[in-house]
Amino acid sequence: MKTAMRRMSGGVSVITAGVGDERTGATVTSATALSVDPPTMIVNINRSSSSWPIISRYGHFCVNILSDEQQDVADRFAGKGGLKGVERYDGAEWFTLASGASVLRGALAGIDCEVDEVIERHSHAIILGRVVSIVAGDGHSLVYSNGRYGRFSL
Repeated sequence: MKTAMRRMSGGVSVITAGVGDERTGATVTSATALSVDPPTMIVNINRSSSSWPIISRYGHFCVNILSDEQQDVADRFAGKGGLKGVERYDGAEWFTLASGASVLRGALAGIDCEVDEVIERHSHAIILGRVVSIVAGDGHSLVYSNGRYGRFSL
């Protein structure tokens, strides 16, 4: 399954959750819009991830859609270099919106969500998030395919 899914290119996002020293997050290619009306996002998080209990506790998350200039942020939140929790936020500028989750300054978009529903299946939690605010920027998307980062541009 893992080998097959690596063949599909996907946009790279960092999911952030928590506040203060309890902030954490994860790099994902599994964030997508469920609906525009009402604005709702879907994020799939492994329940063994350090992000899952924080999302569950705080009831919020932010989908930070990364630009092709933010691979270093993707690497940190993927755990490269052994960074965990709030250490992953070092080296970038962050601010908060309505939910209190961290938004990456300079991201292509920050989609701030409150948890609306959680469906636990197998190893993952499928999290439906009610969008409470959005900020958008400019640039080109960071994409991931077959174990490598890349860029999509027209």
